[in-house]
Amino acid sequence: MKMIALLVIASFATHAETAEPFAFANFSWLNGNSRQTEFPLETKAFTGQFIFDGNAVYDFANPSDHSLVGSTNTGRTNELQIQQLGIGGDFHYKNVRGRLMTQFGLYSTMTPRNDSSPSRGQWNLSDAYRYVSEAYAGYHLDIWNGINLDAGIFMSYIGLCSYYNYENWIYQMSYVSANTPWFFNGIRVQTFPSDKLKVEYWLINGWQSYGMFNQTPGLGIEFLWRPTGNWSLVSNSYFGYDTANTPNRVRLHTDNSLQHKYYDKPSSWLSKAALSLTLDAGCEEGGGVSCSNQYFLGLMAYHRLWFLKDLLALTLGGGAIKNPGRYLVVIPAINGATASSSIPTNYFNTSAGDFWAWDTSATFDYLPSQFLTLRLEYIHREASTPYFSGSGGITPPGGNNGNPNAIVTGWTPDLSKSENRINFALLVRF
Repeated sequence: MKMIALLVIASFATHAETAEPFAFANFSWLNGNSRQTEFPLETKAFTGQFIFDGNAVYDFANPSDHSLVGSTNTGRTNELQIQQLGIGGDFHYKNVRGRLMTQFGLYSTMTPRNDSSPSRGQWNLSDAYRYVSEAYAGYHLDIWNGINLDAGIFMSYIGLCSYYNYENWIYQMSYVSANTPWFFNGIRVQTFPSDKLKVEYWLINGWQSYGMFNQTPGLGIEFLWRPTGNWSLVSNSYFGYDTANTPNRVRLHTDNSLQHKYYDKPSSWLSKAALSLTLDAGCEEGGGVSCSNQYFLGLMAYHRLWFLKDLLALTLGGGAIKNPGRYLVVIPAINGATASSSIPTNYFNTSAGDFWAWDTSATFDYLPSQFLTLRLEYIHREASTPYFSGSGGITPPGGNNGNPNAIVTGWTPDLSKSENRINFALLVRF
């Protein structure tokens, strides 16, 4: 027994000396990953973080109410706005870990409005979590290259792009990212069998939901493999019962991304080049629908070039989705509607009808510091049905009438099948 104990202790000592996951190369080039290599707010037990995301959007349609439709990270047009202001950081001491990141600005209302779970039961969850983007705590085990057990609210990995625009190649995410979850509320177990592989498990309340839609939690798994510093492959799978008051309807979803840096010459005028490809598929089955008519197909692809020792960058790309049944389509905020609202079918039918859409964008970045990004972006989007804000906007005369389910006499929203706009953003992160 004494010999076995010594072997176990020796084994743990060996694991404690193994390499930190994904530290064998610099992955700051990845879409959805921070490019920070310095952390000026770091101490022994806490690494502080400050995030600022401010934007100005020019919509060529000039909506009279300055409202933008179908975006999860931009809500207002033709004015200056603070999209996200976050203060928080990571706690780490003797294998105990935790993270808190606040969210002020438009994110504090845009993110909760796309979750319908607070409409079920008492104690308003959207208010309770409104100013929190991440809040979790857990424990790190020195097994393999590490195992983390966390509970709380943490970021989703479905859709590739990060919730924080500073970490992305683009500002306006394409539909694959915009129509899939930004956060999960529950428990996750991150396992690192090697410094090149992560396998992660989720037991969560549901598909981007603070609460649970029915009586069964959602389940998920992620495989992230980075065999070299030039490749990153991730696959996510999800299973859950996420339709309120329809306990026998199951949702399935798979999300898969590949990123490749194919050129890296820091001394050249073209310093780096990389591309990304994301493919998603999913469906719902039961409760009156089937995977043959209630499914989601999406793709997005981007090509990024860095110039002059990464001082400048250009990203070109776009994506498309097809979503019969519209169960993942972001609901237009017509007359103040949210995900909990039942918008009248003569405004926008959220429960039936085919829906496909596509977009393309060109993004120019000025990167004078690893803590600052100045971004200028042109984007064009189209949909199969009138969906985007036209010049008349989506707000009734005199403002929202307080009941998004009601027909407003003598008024209809001005919706268009296409949209053209320019985004300007100032992004800061310490």
